[in-house]
Amino acid sequence: MIIGLTGSIASGKSTVAKMFEHLQIPIVDADKVARVVVEPGTETLAEIAEAFGHEVILEDGHMDRQKVGALIFHDPAKRKQLNDIIHPAIRKEMLRQRDEYLSDGHLHVVMDIPLLFESGLQSYVEKILVVSVNEENQLTRLMQRNGLTEEEARARISSQLPISVKEKGADAVIYNNESIEQTEAQLRYILNKWNVLQEL
Repeated sequence: MIIGLTGSIASGKSTVAKMFEHLQIPIVDADKVARVVVEPGTETLAEIAEAFGHEVILEDGHMDRQKVGALIFHDPAKRKQLNDIIHPAIRKEMLRQRDEYLSDGHLHVVMDIPLLFESGLQSYVEKILVVSVNEENQLTRLMQRNGLTEEEARARISSQLPISVKEKGADAVIYNNESIEQTEAQLRYILNKWNVLQEL
């Protein structure tokens, strides 16, 4: 089974991803893939240099994230141009990793995609698992984790698709408001229901 794991900022998705790791279910991590596709020597990085100029490449061959960030921050056209280069590369690499795990004999693969709904990638997976959290916990965790003011934290939360919308699109929801043990118990319950644990 291909499980899509998603959530909102500071919902605890990474915690649930670690639980899948402990169960030895392989994970395709969209955030890691996003870094891999722009490593020195990649086709994607060459395209970025061509589009934005070679000054966006550091001396060691890596992308200058700060420079690229500054270029696209106030320019929606440039941001779209960058996304049009990076997103197809990310999708291709995610599918390559997924298919490699399957051909290696794994019965289940988790695709950890923070913006699964926003990017319209529901077709990549068979079941969608959303990690949810109440607003109070989300706000507190985000402020503590990133050292943000309440105003900054609220702005980050509101820039994402509301968690309630993600819950509606999910096949199952984990409510990560209590202890880690309770979160894990919910995960095991869902995986039992989906016959995933029996097949491990």
